[in-house]
Amino acid sequence: MIIPYQDLAQATLENLIEEFVTREGTDYGEYELSLQDKVSSVKQGLTTGELVILFIDSTQSVNIIKKEQLG
Repeated sequence: MIIPYQDLAQATLENLIEEFVTREGTDYGEYELSLQDKVSSVKQGLTTGELVILFIDSTQSVNIIKKEQLG
């Protein structure tokens, strides 16, 4: 289920994005970005619709993915 980012409280959204960008295996290319730069990049992706917040019912977890991955 897709969760519109606008439906989340600002603090919840911030915490979700920070948890996502600090996960092991999250790759941002050839150079390292600051936490704030990573958070800003994800926020921009959510705003433009390139990224979506996905709730996975079977695992009761949340992930942020590219919209194109939904198939």
